[in-house]
Amino acid sequence: MLGQAKQPNNRLRNETQQKAFFTTPSKMINRGILNMTTETPTPYKIDTPDIIHADLLDPIDYQYRKKRDINIVICQPEFTSVCPMTGLPDFGSITIKYTPDKKIIELKSLKFYLLQYRNVGIFYEHVTNRILDDLVDQLRPKKMEVLGEFTARGGISTSVSAVFGE
Repeated sequence: MLGQAKQPNNRLRNETQQKAFFTTPSKMINRGILNMTTETPTPYKIDTPDIIHADLLDPIDYQYRKKRDINIVICQPEFTSVCPMTGLPDFGSITIKYTPDKKIIELKSLKFYLLQYRNVGIFYEHVTNRILDDLVDQLRPKKMEVLGEFTARGGISTSVSAVFGE
């Protein structure tokens, strides 16, 4: 017919997707469908936590340490990582509360450090502890808490708190 566009054949693509979904992991590897970094059957690339570099964190001197203690609260309301089981994105807020000793964190370096998690497959509990460990190693604060508040997935929202010091 004149003036009518030909419709693409989506049936073949859908059959291919269905076959990929109902196949074994070894067959998925051969077809390039299995994510090799986590062995999770997803069409997405999921990075492992070993790509995170804590040396991006830039501690700077706290010049008033001999005068007074302060409490610092930093919130990253747009934190993202990836579910290591499904490859789907996880969204949340990371709040860092600490009392510095000699060092404080330079905020731009913290932002770039946290952005590294964008495509990393990591559980909520692990990412919260990893952030705390990396910050404590760099800053050696008097005390620190990292709180991860993650949006609902499957109707369940999750909050994880990891604490160093008193």
